[in-house]
Amino acid sequence: MAQKAPGKHQRKGLTLLQIADMFGEEGSARQWLEDQRWLDGPYCPHCGSFNVKVGVAHKSMTHRCNDCPKKSMFSVRVGTVMQGSKLPYRVWAVGIYLFTTNLKGISSMKLHRELGIGQKAAWFMLHRLREAYSSKDPIFSGPVEADETYIGGTEKNKHSHKKLKSGRGAVGKTAVAGIRDRETGQVVAKVVDKTDAKTLQGFVTGHTTECATVYTDDASAYKGINRTHEAVRHSVGEYVREQAHANGLESFWAPLKRAHKGTSTKLSPKHLNRYVNEFSGRHNVRPQSTIDQMSGVVASMEGKRLRYVDLIAGNGLSSGART
Repeated sequence: MAQKAPGKHQRKGLTLLQIADMFGEEGSARQWLEDQRWLDGPYCPHCGSFNVKVGVAHKSMTHRCNDCPKKSMFSVRVGTVMQGSKLPYRVWAVGIYLFTTNLKGISSMKLHRELGIGQKAAWFMLHRLREAYSSKDPIFSGPVEADETYIGGTEKNKHSHKKLKSGRGAVGKTAVAGIRDRETGQVVAKVVDKTDAKTLQGFVTGHTTECATVYTDDASAYKGINRTHEAVRHSVGEYVREQAHANGLESFWAPLKRAHKGTSTKLSPKHLNRYVNEFSGRHNVRPQSTIDQMSGVVASMEGKRLRYVDLIAGNGLSSGART
């Protein structure tokens, strides 16, 4: 039986004063980032060699590979989502702290004020950190809860020329499918194009073993799923029937929706998957201490890169969205 996750009062946090002491100097922030990424010592991101020289005399590079033919120089940024960033290491370290400890997310406007950087830079940093949370999804053996939700503005609140005039409810919103493993409390959530049987059942079976029991509401899309399946009838006011419910996943949707309504002014469909990654990633490490959560973010940066030109491609943005 899996060990019960520690309660909120058992998790060890960090105060702002402790963070200020930890990252009071650029060198200490850089050393911390290096220690979290290179647990066994620095290695070349190009060839993987540990035969590197430390402390090279260069404006931005700190290491040189002795095995690469061209003696390539690099820093802890290279080969991560931080690559190409000119922000100080202290800004990255404190930014990671703010990113992990704000359970409802932090807006780029708030981050730019807290760190003293431009809003555009803060928006880009947040999306890079969200990209770091992207990972290979686990396969759950169950029991699991499956559900879907919709993110977006309501039709009645839109300007007349933006209204789709196709009904209410989910009209104009983006669908997000989720699955929660009751044994571990872990969540996987993704933006989906449709909420039909093929899409939702494919999502569930793709993240569960054949022996998993699946609990859902009475949405017709889940009927006939190739798993042991029980459903509660929300349509008649039934939300719990013995073990059948999706309350754990409903609790996961709550902070995501609060972020849409409160923290951020808009979660655009183009970037929504990264926001979903952020909230599922933060949810999945909540039992850990703050410093372990921060270390996990740095470790997950490895092998990922997000360029600004790719981030804004196709949406007409020129200076970032104020979210």
